[in-house]
Amino acid sequence: MTDAADLTARLIRCPSVTPEEGGALVMLADLLSAAGFEVRRVDRGDTPNLFARWGARGARTFGFNGHTDVVPPGDLGSWTHPPFSGHVEGGVIWGRGATDMKSGVAAFVAAAIDFVTATPPAGAVILTITGDEEGPSRDGTRALLDWMAAQGERMDVCIVGEPSNPSEMGEMIKIGRRGSATFRIAARGVQGHAAYPNRARNPLHALTRLLDGLISAPLDQGTEHFEPSGLQITSIDCGNPASNIIPETASAVVNIRFNDLHDGESLSRDLERRARAISDETGVTLTIEVDLSGEAFLTEPGPFVDLVRRIVEQETGRRPELSTSGGTSDARFIKDHCPVVEFGLVGRYMHQVDERVPEDQVNQLKAIYQRILEEYFA
Repeated sequence: MTDAADLTARLIRCPSVTPEEGGALVMLADLLSAAGFEVRRVDRGDTPNLFARWGARGARTFGFNGHTDVVPPGDLGSWTHPPFSGHVEGGVIWGRGATDMKSGVAAFVAAAIDFVTATPPAGAVILTITGDEEGPSRDGTRALLDWMAAQGERMDVCIVGEPSNPSEMGEMIKIGRRGSATFRIAARGVQGHAAYPNRARNPLHALTRLLDGLISAPLDQGTEHFEPSGLQITSIDCGNPASNIIPETASAVVNIRFNDLHDGESLSRDLERRARAISDETGVTLTIEVDLSGEAFLTEPGPFVDLVRRIVEQETGRRPELSTSGGTSDARFIKDHCPVVEFGLVGRYMHQVDERVPEDQVNQLKAIYQRILEEYFA
């Protein structure tokens, strides 16, 4: 039997702060190779990635996805136990990545190894593990999927092992995610004396009019599986140190988390239309740069979602909510490859000082993953 809790502690001892590999993928590659998996490093640029497959190509294939990179630990003196010690005490594993998400990786790696060893399936199991989820996410799971397409590798379904439960195991399965787009708005007017506004064009007036229009009414009322879209102004700046000068330039940043009523293109068109109207009226030039982190997506409830939900309920005693809440994850890339859901541990301590996870939770997650594999291939 592969001990998922022990593997979690060993992975935590690998200091894999993005983009450093820290030895985590090397450890997993050795473990999976010894269990009969075909293992390949699929690094792109400076980003480390790992692909592992057990079983023949072209067979029915179940996939898992996760990441071994972690966010920086912050002030080391604030930690009860050193963040990369993998300290185990009282049935709790301490360290950076204990929740997000070395435990999730350990659970699906252990489940996959024990499953193919005990009951070799008439199919294949694929594991895709990246070292670039907490960073830019350009050369991580994206690179793995690009490489898989070039090699003719394919998953039929996939579970991302991100922490999905708010406070108790079995509360929530993520079957989709909102999209995320950041708009950087620059306004250029004409500088002048505050006492003579007729000789200037104030970029702040134009910019705040645009922003006021964006927040004056909700984008929508939500859909069957999604909450209402949310828009937040996260920055306004003009760099003006004087109270009697109308500045020449100003800028703002707006982040929109949007549901499946919108996409990045439609939101961009709407914002450009509003900006043009205000520019034409005020003479202030408004330009917009868009950073689309991911589109909204939904894995429709059906046999795959039902299987995961049923086993989670049987193993935890809770019927999980099918949710699309939260931020983004690498599921936003996998959804273009195959149906994908997210189910993992309780996310209470992720990214916090003294990040930690109970050993029994990790072992329970492994048992859930192994049951899912057994019934999927039954």
